[in-house]
Amino acid sequence: MAEKILAINAGSSSLKFKLYLMPAEQVLVSGLVDRIGHDDAIFTYHLNGDKHETVQAIADHLQAVKLVIEALLNSGLIQDKAEIVGVGHRVSHGGSTYTKSVEINADVMKQIDRLSVLSPLHNPVNLVGIKAFETLLPDAREVAVFDTSFHSTMPASAYTYALPHELVEKYGIRRYGFHGQSHEYVYSEALRRFGETQTSQMISCHLGNGASVCAIKNGESVNTSMGFTPLAGLVMGTRSGDIDPGIVPFIEKEEHLSAEDVRKLLNSDSGLQGISGLSNDVRDILEAEKQGNQRAKLALAVYVHQILEYIGAYTTDLGGLKTLVFTAGVGEHSAPIRERICSRLGYLGVKIDSEKNHRNDFEIQADDSQVKVLVIPTDEELVISRETVKVLDS
Repeated sequence: MAEKILAINAGSSSLKFKLYLMPAEQVLVSGLVDRIGHDDAIFTYHLNGDKHETVQAIADHLQAVKLVIEALLNSGLIQDKAEIVGVGHRVSHGGSTYTKSVEINADVMKQIDRLSVLSPLHNPVNLVGIKAFETLLPDAREVAVFDTSFHSTMPASAYTYALPHELVEKYGIRRYGFHGQSHEYVYSEALRRFGETQTSQMISCHLGNGASVCAIKNGESVNTSMGFTPLAGLVMGTRSGDIDPGIVPFIEKEEHLSAEDVRKLLNSDSGLQGISGLSNDVRDILEAEKQGNQRAKLALAVYVHQILEYIGAYTTDLGGLKTLVFTAGVGEHSAPIRERICSRLGYLGVKIDSEKNHRNDFEIQADDSQVKVLVIPTDEELVISRETVKVLDS
């Protein structure tokens, strides 16, 4: 039976949504409420090929959800709010408590709140979105789809940190990984097109403002670059990625900073922004590099080097590489970054076609490449919708 499912991705000042008709996976409407909390917030949605946009004051997420529901009713897509039977929410951190998507109740909300200490930039906001829909769509069943779930298949050798066992057990300290919906989606697309053999040894590079690499073996995550929190791994827009842990107490002491000050520094003032001193946006840094800016050049060199390190390591985890995927904002749209990465992977049999790469084709490998190189636009909302149906039908 056809069901209308709403997939939600709540950010600190944004609310991204798609309404699906399931199981056909038909997108009925998609949109974004941006700059929530400001007088010039922007509400945009796409319906029947038309773009609708308004600029207005939107005080909070509750008001944003009201606008979304009103737009759905006014468009005629739904005659009654009760037609939306399920709302799937992207939730950043499920810890060791949740290795699969779950229907949301009071206890689940408490656990999401408790886990906010592990994902302070995301879990609290995810919870705000959940509570807003609970208020405004009381008849819909809500499902939490966790970023971390896809990586629950990692072996202990990949997720264990070399810390005292008592602390690890007490606080659930381990590598959890994130961007699970994105890595899961691009794997499913590659599998659909090329089959199990071609995708049995696959590396997925989710390169956006947040970024992670995932090693996928026979459909399961066996390693990923983000860790206990989304701060670990690659150099990102404003996040440091991997650093020597001794740097933290050193900076605290020398700069007289609190733990919270250092957390902000590593999450918001580091990465490409920190190295370049210019921007967290790869496009801006590429342009500055063209103008001869040496810090921009260094930022890009460090960024690419870190990605290459992980690809090399994860090829070892997989025992070889058959498919390399680029996704998310930078991965999908930056031909120069893909070229810089792939030009250093000849030893793995990677070779790309320059024209295909600059056209952002789905397949960008050269005819004589031993590895498929794919550019797959991610669709985290579709994974959220699929997971929501799965939970509601179970």
